[in-house]
Amino acid sequence: MICCGYKGHLIKKYFLDFFHRSNDMTIDLATNEIEVNRPASEPWRVTLADTGLETMTGGRLRRVRDYLGGEPFCLTYGDGVSDVDIRAVIGFHEEQGALATVTAVQQPGRFGALDLSPDAMRVRGFREKSATDGHLINGGFFVCQPEVLDYVEGDETVWEEEPLKRLVSEGQLAVYRHHGFWQNMDTLRDKHLLQKMWDDGTARWKVWGDGGSDLGRALAAE
Repeated sequence: MICCGYKGHLIKKYFLDFFHRSNDMTIDLATNEIEVNRPASEPWRVTLADTGLETMTGGRLRRVRDYLGGEPFCLTYGDGVSDVDIRAVIGFHEEQGALATVTAVQQPGRFGALDLSPDAMRVRGFREKSATDGHLINGGFFVCQPEVLDYVEGDETVWEEEPLKRLVSEGQLAVYRHHGFWQNMDTLRDKHLLQKMWDDGTARWKVWGDGGSDLGRALAAE
């Protein structure tokens, strides 16, 4: 399910054209007939919901409430690249019994950090950006119970503000620690960083966190 906003029409066009772009075809220009050769596609079912140009992150969730069917759901922003094990996050969420679980990752201090409880199982608050590297941050992969949608008042609600802060104050935001690969793609620099990793893998490496396989590595800032 994709909560479409700015340039949502391009996302719709991508999926509308996906079948024809993914297959060979023969076009008879005289009759305007199209024959798809060796048709194959992905077993995906995608809901593309118009959630408004100006709607905030929490408001977008509330707008797709009817599509969720009252069931627990996964949530991500779509601008983070990671090898996080979604099944493991879901299993952890079910064990914790919290209304929501956030995946925490380790990244340099240009991001706001999570303040964790002594047992590291609940989020107590959010710290401002720090010059000290190594803080755990919101990695952007959530598992949520449908009740969290009641924490969203309307289109102007930002998911990271009132809803998350209220969940924190009620002790209902669990944290799953991911020590593998994670890299955001917010800027052109981030895009170039990821592209270089994909293309050659020959740049300097630095492990964020205290573990992870070869995939659980990220390029050191240059």
